[in-house]
Amino acid sequence: MKPSSLSLSSFLLSAALVMTGLLSEKALCGATSILSQGQHVYVPVYSSIRIGELGRPYDLAVTLCVRNTDQTHTITVTSADYYDSNGKMLRRFLDAPRQVGPLASVDFFIRASDVSGGLFPSFLVKWKSSQKVNEPIIEAIMIGDKHGQGISFACPGKVIKESSE
Repeated sequence: MKPSSLSLSSFLLSAALVMTGLLSEKALCGATSILSQGQHVYVPVYSSIRIGELGRPYDLAVTLCVRNTDQTHTITVTSADYYDSNGKMLRRFLDAPRQVGPLASVDFFIRASDVSGGLFPSFLVKWKSSQKVNEPIIEAIMIGDKHGQGISFACPGKVIKESSE
């Protein structure tokens, strides 16, 4: 092979590998639907972050949101429990399971003044359905506003167990 054709071959092979990676399921940003009958979802949250040279605390309000992405079926949120940075459960947000209709949402709120969870608290959300449905989007949105300065960001939940309990 001539050096120029080797370079062209290498280029084409590299381009094919890159395109394969770009078009893979994970690279499509959730474009494919995942069906499930229930899950346990861990959601990291931040009740406070440290800012500036001195690392002063900047308290944040937290909204946990569970969005049913299925267009035809209801899901049931069986628990939404709040844990502190050491893994100790601080609060159960549900006394009884809560139905979330098709394309509906439910949220749970923690005030910025509530720093009982420490810097790195979390939620554990459990949900189920009587049939396989599109998995819900479960995420936390943190928002802070202090001295005319605002900050906001979101953290997605991570499925840690498939379950139909």
